[in-house]
Amino acid sequence: MAVDESLIPEDESARLAAVRRYDILDTPPDGAFERITALAAKHFDVPVAIVSIVDADRIWFKSHHGLDVGETAREPGLCASAILGDRPWVVENAETDPRALANPLVAGEMGLRFYAGAPLTTADGHSLGTLCLIDREPREFSGDQAATLADMAAIVMDELELRIAARRTVDHELTLREQAEQMARALQESLLPPALPRFAGADVAALYQPADAGVVGGDFYDVFEAGESCVLVVGDVSGKGPKAAAVTALARHALRTASLSSRSPADALATLNQAMLIGRHEPRLEHFCTVLVVWASRVADGLALTAAGAGHPPGLIRRAGGSDEWLEPAGPPVGWYPDAVFGERMDRLDKGDALILYTDGITEARTGTGMLGADGLASGLGGVERGTGAEAIVTALRRLAADDGVEVRDDAVALVVEAL
Repeated sequence: MAVDESLIPEDESARLAAVRRYDILDTPPDGAFERITALAAKHFDVPVAIVSIVDADRIWFKSHHGLDVGETAREPGLCASAILGDRPWVVENAETDPRALANPLVAGEMGLRFYAGAPLTTADGHSLGTLCLIDREPREFSGDQAATLADMAAIVMDELELRIAARRTVDHELTLREQAEQMARALQESLLPPALPRFAGADVAALYQPADAGVVGGDFYDVFEAGESCVLVVGDVSGKGPKAAAVTALARHALRTASLSSRSPADALATLNQAMLIGRHEPRLEHFCTVLVVWASRVADGLALTAAGAGHPPGLIRRAGGSDEWLEPAGPPVGWYPDAVFGERMDRLDKGDALILYTDGITEARTGTGMLGADGLASGLGGVERGTGAEAIVTALRRLAADDGVEVRDDAVALVVEAL
């Protein structure tokens, strides 16, 4: 039904836009507004008090103390008239006031006789609705009472303003969070190889799972070619954020450069150690790093491995025949000691054997009985058929990290190579 033109404010389009801006229509009951209407009913000694919002074709009640109805038509509506002015709109006796005679609440079962509505006016001058009082008996309403009702209506608006401000703050925080995640993702991607290279005789796959998408992590991996070897690197820089990213970039690129001229992965780690110690007095490079470096070279029916470790968890070798072994070269984290010595260990992968390098974000994941641990990692891969490729192992690790009984609290990285 069309609304009487006389009940439509001149700023109706802008007013309805303001109603939408506050996003209050059809929201659930709210304790703050319930308390305001209960207080208004008690203060003015009336049976009904309502916080109403005037929509395009209805009057919706955000709070309706003493009344079971949740909304009514806009025409004929007392609240629709009350929003036309900037002061409380008062009907002291509806039986004799021509403005209210046609209202169904007056002629109907409710028997309304008294109405007073103060407009809920926004800071930019739009009336959203009213705080109104209803009684079944006529009554006088003084100027002081009207002023008090207007003050209570202002409290309702304060509450609405708090809600819109809170929503804007949340929206702003979400926007900042999305921007931070985008920046962190871009920076993190720059610290990882854009794609895994292909090497003869080797199938390679990787997993990177950040604990917090909005923060640059310190875990990293790298795969590159140095001479006749495929170099596999997994590392974990202490800390997170920009400082950790600076050390990650240093470690990754220093190892790439060192591997081109070093005689062994232990020599490459020694070069990285010296590079990190150069900046030990600079606050931006106060972190240290654990690393496991493996040189894999093609040999008949498999890959020859030379591994060097710097305080990093051991690699797991899954033999195609069914056994598990650990590749665990000794050495302190890089960046700790000027005279650090990094041990090496040699091994090989026959066809179908796989080597899994990982960070402690995986083994320190929480389970119902404690941490997952190295043994839990090995047993978690029990369902993966051996010799089915590196990606099958990475998929199983991803599922393990997502298991309901496993809580991964840190960044998780895994690098898998299987001999073809």
